[in-house]
Amino acid sequence: MDPHELPGAGDADEGDVSAAPSRSETIDGRDVFVFDGLVTAEESAVYYRAITQAAFTRTEFASVATTDLRHWVCEMPLQNLPRATLWAATEQAVASVRPGENFRPYRAYTNFASSGDLLISHVDAQPDQPRELTALWYLCDRWDPDWGGETLFYTPDGDARIAVAPKPARLVLFDGVIRHAGKPPNRNCPIGRYTFAIKVRVA
Repeated sequence: MDPHELPGAGDADEGDVSAAPSRSETIDGRDVFVFDGLVTAEESAVYYRAITQAAFTRTEFASVATTDLRHWVCEMPLQNLPRATLWAATEQAVASVRPGENFRPYRAYTNFASSGDLLISHVDAQPDQPRELTALWYLCDRWDPDWGGETLFYTPDGDARIAVAPKPARLVLFDGVIRHAGKPPNRNCPIGRYTFAIKVRVA
């Protein structure tokens, strides 16, 4: 399977999906939502197996100040996104927490990290820009808590406040202004850490 031709939205039984978050927290008045089960573990595993066959380039960087510290990324053409089950589930999640608002995607890509990689904290948006959300899917068919790989969310003064662990079929949806960092997996982790990011902003 071409990793950019992932399972279509029509493959999911949308009647069985609940878009309520498993938990929600705030940092400085900005939201972090965790969703579990918007897609099945089996669907998540299909994405995982597909993306492990993709070609990644070491071209991604956290900010203009860290352009010499690059990590692995695989871009998804935006024209492919509407056919992806994960996009249909993302739309449901966004609509459940921002009802009546019109968010549109402007970028979709998968990050890869293995033990020993360096991932820098960063923000995805600035307060003076149009409001943005980041939808981050953990692509894996299994994950042990001892493998690490959490996403950490920080207060404006740099204190780590929220941790979200990878898990099959898990989505974390958050305000792009919140500083965050994905942590690489620990040395005992036998697989890579793949996260599929969809960035959306108010139309």
